[in-house]
Order: sequence, then structure tokens, then C-alpha cells
Amino acid sequence: MSAAPPASRTSRRASLMTLIARAGARIGTLPLSLAAALLAGLGLTALVSDEPLRAWLALLTGPLPELHLGAQGWEARRLVLFGAAIEDAITLALLGLAIALPLRARQFTLGADGQMFLGALAAVATSLALAALPAAIVLPASFLAAMAVGGAWGLLPGWMKLRYGASEIVTSLMLNLIAVQLFRLILSEWMSDPGAGFIATPLLPPAASLGVLIPSTHVSAMLLLVPLLAWAAQAMLDRTSAGYALRAVGQAPDFARRMGLPVARTVMLSTALGGMVAGLAGLHVSHALLGRLPVDLPAGLGYEGLVVALLARNEPRAIPMAALLYAYLRAGGQAMERSTDVPREMVLVIQALIILFVVAERLWPRLAEGLARRRSRRGALPAETVEPAPGAVA
Repeated sequence: MSAAPPASRTSRRASLMTLIARAGARIGTLPLSLAAALLAGLGLTALVSDEPLRAWLALLTGPLPELHLGAQGWEARRLVLFGAAIEDAITLALLGLAIALPLRARQFTLGADGQMFLGALAAVATSLALAALPAAIVLPASFLAAMAVGGAWGLLPGWMKLRYGASEIVTSLMLNLIAVQLFRLILSEWMSDPGAGFIATPLLPPAASLGVLIPSTHVSAMLLLVPLLAWAAQAMLDRTSAGYALRAVGQAPDFARRMGLPVARTVMLSTALGGMVAGLAGLHVSHALLGRLPVDLPAGLGYEGLVVALLARNEPRAIPMAALLYAYLRAGGQAMERSTDVPREMVLVIQALIILFVVAERLWPRLAEGLARRRSRRGALPAETVEPAPGAVA
């Protein structure tokens, strides 16, 4: 029985690689990137830990709640870390949307941090001023105040770019510094509570409460609002004239200008929309997580929104899941640090690996193409040596 010709083996390999490529196109490269980053992180963990598998298990399962069968039936335990992951995911999703919307118009603004600070301050000031009114008035007014102030602060980088040609990266970074110092000045001089024992605003009234969805946590109704905002942002980009203009300005600004699209207005709209969503992130921090605003509210969280936007590839519908993944890894890092000998810095390394693998969109297709070319060359070499020359006698 003769073996299969090399040419047929080569064609079968090419067909297999084609099927793999098509399957990868349907599934996407994100699961492959996550798996590769986690495996690489496991290898690095093995270098610094005596129990790498235990540490890895703590990272992956540490934030999950534990179900326990008690006298009154099943009950969930260890909800604090699980709730912390969801709380962080809500804030990060809002900040990710605040970064992603301007990026779709090719506006690299990094001002979500300052917009969040001032949005939170405006929401708290509104809630305290309307404390005697019912929640049906206090909460909508606080939402509007946070969005208005955050949107106005977000509008500034776009306006300065169009009016003076200033780089939105530089202006948004400088505006962050101004916003944080303005936040501290206003809070210290005019909004501090003398009886708090530290510099902070008074506690928010019950009418400003967002409600708790999960007991023993601060997970509020904002958990339901985030997917709706992501869906609304995606629908705006895909189905409205403003969204079309925003995408056109981001992909081909010269073409958009020739088509008569309002480029200047679209640029300012994108930065203002980002500021409005960042203001809602500030409201979530003040009204759901803290119940007041301290003067030493840590800065820098807005830059993690950039990481979430990159993980989601600037797709609003993917931002909630990207934020949940990022927040889950942060909570898992805390669990790993507490229960094993691995420092939390290892989680930062794993997060960096995930970002690198996900952002490198062409990595896996290039590897597949290179592997297919290498296999086709391997299959072609025997065929050249086995096949007889033209006119040769068998």
C-alpha cells in the first residue's frame, strides 16, 4: 500500500489551517490572548512562589463567594471581596466609557480623573443642598449636576484643541491637576464637616442613597445602569447621525470634512460625552461607595479607565466585561497576597501581560500565517525530491 502523496498531505494541512483561521475569526483572539497571558503569568508565579498552583487558585477563585448550607438553607459567605470586585468594575466601566467615546473620534483625552473628581463634588453639593426634598428630586438633580460639571470640564480639551491647536493629551493632563486641587480647595474651605474628625463633606442624606443590591457590600443600582449606558453608547455610535459623524471623524477626518460633517462640533461632543460619563463615575464613588467625600480621595483611577478601554478595544458594548475582568484580577490579587507567598505586584505583571496580548491584535493571525507557511514549505520539499523529472523513464 503506497503512502499518501506529499501534495495531498500539504493540501490537507492547508485546509486544516484554513478551518482553524476561520474558527479563530468567529471566536475572536480575546480568549486566546487571555489564556496566553494567564499561562505566562503562571510561569512567572512559579519563579517566585513555592506553591504556584495554590497561588494561582487563590487568584482565580479568591473573589468568588462561598455557598454554605446552614440551618436556614443556603447562604452566601465571603461577600466582601466579591462585592469589592463588582464595585470596582462599576467605576472602571464608567471611566472606560469616558475614555472610549473620545477615542472613537481620535481624541486621546486623559482627563477622566479630573472630570470624576469635579462630578463627584457637584453631585455631593447638590444632594446636600436638596437634603430636605424627596429622593425622586434629589437623585435626578445629583445625576444631572455630575453630568453637567463633568461634561463641561471634558469639553475644555476639545475646545482648546479646535480654538488654539493645543494637544488634547497635554491639556487634559494639566486639567486633571487643576481639577484635583480645585476639588481639595472647595472641600476644605467651604464644604468640610467640622464634626467629622477629618476633612470631609457631611454625610449624604438618606434621600441621596442609591440603594444596596447585594447585602454586606456597597453594590448599588448603578450595577444596572452601566450595561444600559454601554448599550446606549453603542447604539448612538451605530444608529445615529451623531455617531456616524463621530466614527467618521475618528477614522478619516479629512474625508469627514470634505463630506461637510461638523468636525469641530463632533470633536467637542466626543470629549463632552466622555466627561459626562466620568462625572457619573464620581457620583458612584461618592453616593454608593463612600457616602461622603474625603479631601484625600486618591487620584489616578481615571488612568485605569484607559486600560479598560484598551482591553475592550474601544467598543462600548465590551467595556462592562473588560471592567469586570480587570476588577476581578485586582480582587484576586488581594486574595493571593493574603493567603500565599506571592506579592500583589505579580498581579500587576499579569495585568500588563493581558493588556499587551489583547492590544497586539495582529499577533495571533501573524503566528497562524507564519505557521501555515512553514508547514507548506515542509510539505513542498519532499514533493520536489520524489517527483521524477519530465521525460524520465519510470
